[in-house]
Amino acid sequence: MTSTQQRAALQRQIWQIANDVRGAVDGWDFKQYVLGTLFYRFISENFASYIEAGDDSIHYAELADSVITADIKDDAIKTKGYFIYPSQLFAKVVASANTNESLNTDLAAIFAAIESSANGYPSEKDIKGLFADFDTTSNRLGNTVKDKNTRLAAVLKGVAELDFGDFGGSDFETNQIDLFGDAYEFLISNYAANAGKSGGEFFTPQHVSKLIAQLAMHKQTSVNKIYDPACGSGSLLLQAKKHFDQHLIQDGFWGQELNHTTYNLARMNMFLHNVNYDKFNIQLGDTLIDPHFGDDKPFDAIVSNPPYSVKWIGSDDPTLINDDRFAPAGVLAPKSKADFAFVLHALSYLSSKGRAAIVCFPGIFYRGGAEQKIRQYLVDSNHVETVISLAPNLFFGTTIAVTILVLSKHKADTTTQFIDASALFKKETNNNTLLDEHIDQIMAVFDNKANVDHFARSVSHAEIAANDYNLSVSSYVEAKDTREVVDIAQLNAQLKTTVAKIDQLRKDIDAIVAEIEGEEQEA
Repeated sequence: MTSTQQRAALQRQIWQIANDVRGAVDGWDFKQYVLGTLFYRFISENFASYIEAGDDSIHYAELADSVITADIKDDAIKTKGYFIYPSQLFAKVVASANTNESLNTDLAAIFAAIESSANGYPSEKDIKGLFADFDTTSNRLGNTVKDKNTRLAAVLKGVAELDFGDFGGSDFETNQIDLFGDAYEFLISNYAANAGKSGGEFFTPQHVSKLIAQLAMHKQTSVNKIYDPACGSGSLLLQAKKHFDQHLIQDGFWGQELNHTTYNLARMNMFLHNVNYDKFNIQLGDTLIDPHFGDDKPFDAIVSNPPYSVKWIGSDDPTLINDDRFAPAGVLAPKSKADFAFVLHALSYLSSKGRAAIVCFPGIFYRGGAEQKIRQYLVDSNHVETVISLAPNLFFGTTIAVTILVLSKHKADTTTQFIDASALFKKETNNNTLLDEHIDQIMAVFDNKANVDHFARSVSHAEIAANDYNLSVSSYVEAKDTREVVDIAQLNAQLKTTVAKIDQLRKDIDAIVAEIEGEEQEA
């Protein structure tokens, strides 16, 4: 069995476990227990591996908590960001899960201890509240303590049975980490796919994330840090890590997320992809009215799939028009459609050498009013590098054909590129998919800025201005006419032949009728 086949088998197994153990609990409500348990197992094994440091004579799980000195604990927290005693390890808890009548409270105590171990250390803010959504006392797990413990034990046992062994690689630890991260992303993807509209709010499909990451980091030999102002579960940020050498991103991954549960998923996701606490900074809050990282900007790469056309306070807060992010445009995004507020926020946080690649609702590229004025500001300031229209039904929870806006502060000319990639997709059962070959096609023309009939065109600012600053791709890239080409001359010739045949047939019929009528008269 190949590595790819083994990974596929692992993914089938973990999804089966996720469905089997939840019982009557809704899958969407149950996701944090499966994801949280996977995270608990990962940090336990990862921490034990760190303590053992490759010494086969040390088995951390077999040590007594009492042998752990204050210096060992202090050093570990400074390095890993948290501490787990041997008795608190996932493997130790699983071993007695079926018979432990206080399993739910024991788990709650362990999670609280892991989080509090970081108190007073630089990692405190990155660890605090990680297990907040893993509520072991919730009635969603069952009405009685026994019911709760039975379901918790089933989740623990199921995750414990997953084989994260060395799938064909020489570096066991690296491959193991890759598999944990893949499993986590797979679970999040499946939960998103089955969650309807809400699923698309916290997860960007990997194939689209890959394109966005490549656009934002194109031709950059290194970036200081990569930022997502509406980071969801962190999938966009982690695509940058997956597809580029780690040294390319010097100071790590930064993001802000409004939803508390999703914020926790993003932090777990970082750990599960072996991004240490000192290499990521994920904050909770409303990016538009309570932005973080103002002192940490600018960022060399920004990726984002913000919520489409959500309401925000906008002009109801008179101070926002003086905000450094929005003031240059001279107008605020409409209160009923915050899309351009996210765009202007990203532009404000972008460095002079960087790019921002943002997934946008298509309506913002042609509507009038404040949105037209913001488009004018973006174009006249020469910040719009490329606008890319994608195929419909690429995202969970919506069939909308979205558009990617690529912003830059270092454009070499004053044209804007438009790419019509709406025909690039593979039809799947529920959603369309971008293949690697499709991404390569888009990136090739993005790189060379060539004009390609029915696919890509670079347009002068004067033409855009004359078109009322409309930035819809369809306004500048002529769609290919897929109708059958008809040869008029050939068609006329065929018609003449057909008419001649019909005339001859009528003559033949008339002759037959005349002959019949003549015979009847003679009779």
